Amino acid sequence: MGSLLLTGIGELVTNDPALGDGSTLGLLTDAALVSEGGRVAWVGPAAAAPTTDAVQDVGGRAVVPGFVDSHSHLVFAGERGPEFVARMAGESYAAGGIRSTVAATRSAPDELLTANVARLVAEMRRQGTTTVEIKSGYGLTTHDEARSLAIAGAFTDETTFLGAHVVPTEYADDPAGYVELVTGPMLDAAAVHARWIDVFCETGAFDADQARAILLAGQARGLRGRLHANQLGPGPGVRLACELGLVAVDHCTHLEDADVAALADSGTVATLLPGVEFSTRSPYPSGRRLIDAGVSVALASDCNPGSCYTSSIPLCIALAVREMGMTPAEALWSATLGGARALDRSDVGRLSPGSRADWAVLDAPSYVHLAYRPGVPLVVETSASLR
Repeated sequence: MGSLLLTGIGELVTNDPALGDGSTLGLLTDAALVSEGGRVAWVGPAAAAPTTDAVQDVGGRAVVPGFVDSHSHLVFAGERGPEFVARMAGESYAAGGIRSTVAATRSAPDELLTANVARLVAEMRRQGTTTVEIKSGYGLTTHDEARSLAIAGAFTDETTFLGAHVVPTEYADDPAGYVELVTGPMLDAAAVHARWIDVFCETGAFDADQARAILLAGQARGLRGRLHANQLGPGPGVRLACELGLVAVDHCTHLEDADVAALADSGTVATLLPGVEFSTRSPYPSGRRLIDAGVSVALASDCNPGSCYTSSIPLCIALAVREMGMTPAEALWSATLGGARALDRSDVGRLSPGSRADWAVLDAPSYVHLAYRPGVPLVVETSASLR
């Protein structure tokens, strides 16, 4: 693979404060970038660019790091449009709707599940996402969780075992028995296919003691922990994530002062999922409150067929700015380097020497247009196959 000079960049977001204007985004104007071997080799003013094997001029457009979507549920069958219609008519969201997707996913052949993931991954890439995390969680049997993760692993290295999504119908009268399954045979089958383990720690799903037991069992098998928490109401999940030193805790919609303080003290990333609030008519979390407290924030899609059937990180950026008190710069950082931190990755979410050469070209002069022009398909090119 030869070297490529990407030039004619009107505005380049590097996410490296040492480059460009010294801001968090590391902005450069009239910029150029050299990639070689799938990595960024050089960044600087276009007039100082070195000679390369090939040249691509983007005509004054803005270039940003590829989006890092650190929370998605893409392995499923079916859809839940009627549930969405009911919510728009005033019904509240409840986690129990997950079970209808479980039934459809269990009965679907591998080929159908794989095709659906491929469709959604292609959709994400067209919108600028170059790194994605994919969870299981719609199988909830040993066989179906393992095959879901194997399918996810064909598309990304960031696979998450979410056998603890909800208690399936057949264990409705024996939740303790299901926890034993998740921490025993199901974990044994899933661990070979996963990097992460996750739990939905909410009323109607798993309590804090169950979540702790599942996360510690995963840790003993070499899986790193993540957590869904404080989505449906206040609860112990966020503080549990901080206590256990998890890399990230996701949703964080209903936070008490002690939750925010724990996040700031622990360094655990708070992953916000504004598409969920949009799709469920729920209160938005305050990104402003978290950022002002010194918490690292990530933005992700939570693409799934029930509570948030969008794959659009640009939509999430626009919602974060409009509804969550974040600036356009903060929202973009959270959807790129923030997402990378939520996956404990240093090679993505930035465009500086040594990083992966994963970028998105915008049909706009500035990254600000991601929020300024919501709903407009601004991404005209992504540089890498999504992994």
